[in-house]
Order: sequence, then structure tokens, then C-alpha cells
Amino acid sequence: MKLDIVAFGAHPDDVELGCSGTIAKEISLGKKVGIIDLTRGELGTRGSVEIRDSESRLAAQILGISMRENLNMRDGFFVNDEAHQLRIIQMIRKYQPEIVLCNAIHDRHIDHEKGSKLVSDACFLSGLRKIETVLDEKQQEVWRPKVVYHYIQWENIEPDFVVDITGFLDQKTAAIFAYSSQFYSENSNEPSTPIATKNFLESIHYRSQDFGRLVGVDHAEGFTVERYLAVNSLSDLL
Repeated sequence: MKLDIVAFGAHPDDVELGCSGTIAKEISLGKKVGIIDLTRGELGTRGSVEIRDSESRLAAQILGISMRENLNMRDGFFVNDEAHQLRIIQMIRKYQPEIVLCNAIHDRHIDHEKGSKLVSDACFLSGLRKIETVLDEKQQEVWRPKVVYHYIQWENIEPDFVVDITGFLDQKTAAIFAYSSQFYSENSNEPSTPIATKNFLESIHYRSQDFGRLVGVDHAEGFTVERYLAVNSLSDLL
């Protein structure tokens, strides 16, 4: 299955928090989008692996994505080495996305930075013919995505560009709330975590409002890039 966009996240819910408004919008425009989670979030303070699995399936249904896979890497302990890169390369060659979205380059959680670099490196290596990979007993063709964009997570990183997600914030919020074990609830008896606070939930809205305000729309999501952005004409800009 060839996809237009594949979004990678170190943990289930990373993609939903970082760029699910953009994903929902691109799907509405006819794009085929998939999500690949590197780990199952097994070190998370709240919930369990089984709960997170169920929540990620629900979030996928809410967004209407074409596929979701989990590579079952070790939460907290995966590394950017040949073995892990080859697993990402297999996925890139399997789905042949034009665009890859992945974790923030710099962030509070060490897995976010590791996942960002791992996916970015694998995107480059996936285009090298002398790296051979096999999936389902078939030799894979080389493939390199045209661009890699990094969504913004915990830290307030200055975006290189923003995507207008006006009209899609409710769908994004619903996908995030699918992870009910992870986020703030008045009735929860789970331990408190940095993302399980009322302030964090509110930040999802006020960050999108602020990015939107700065470009003259209601809501937006921010991304950083690895190379210069290019447009065909000045009229391409909002």
C-alpha cells in the first residue's frame, strides 16, 4: 500500500498530540495517511500496554487513517543503530510516503529526540541502493521521502511553518481524548504526570490558537524542517 504521508511517533499519542489536526485535514483532502509507533509506551506511569493498544486503535478510527503499525521497540531504551534503522527503512520502503512526519528534534522526553533522529536518518538511508531489505520474503525497492517534517511537542520550539487546521481541532481533540488513561480527568486515581494536568490539556487549544493567531487563522499546528522550504510562487503563502 503506497501512502502519501506516514507519521512516526516514539509513543502512541505522540502523533495525535503533535500533528493530528494536519493529518485529519490531509485525509479530508484525499491523502492516504498512516501512523507508525516505535514503542508501545510500556514505561508510561499511567495505564498499561494493553490499554494503550486499545486507545491507539480508537484514535486511528477517529482520524480515519489508512493503517497503523507498532514496531514494538523498547520504550526508553531503543537506540539509533543499524538494527533499528533497518526496521524503519523497511517501513519507508513498504509504504513509500512522499512526506514523513516525526518527533520534535529537541524535547523534554529523551525518546522524542532519539525517535526524531532515528527516523530522519532512516529516511536518508532508505534511498541508498546498496542497503538491501527484505519484507515478507520479497526484496524491497529503494525509496526516499521527498521531505521530513518534525512536529512540535512539549517544548515551545519556534516553527519553520504552520498548517492551518481550522475546522479540525475537534477531531484532533477527540483523537487525543481516546487516550483517556494518559490525560487529566477529575475522577482519575492514577498518579499525576506532566501531561496528565488540566493545564496541559488546555495548552493543546491555546497553542493551536496562538499559532493560528500569528498567521491570521483560528487554529494551526507548527513544524520544523531539515532543509529550506520552497514554494512555486508568492501566492502559495497564506
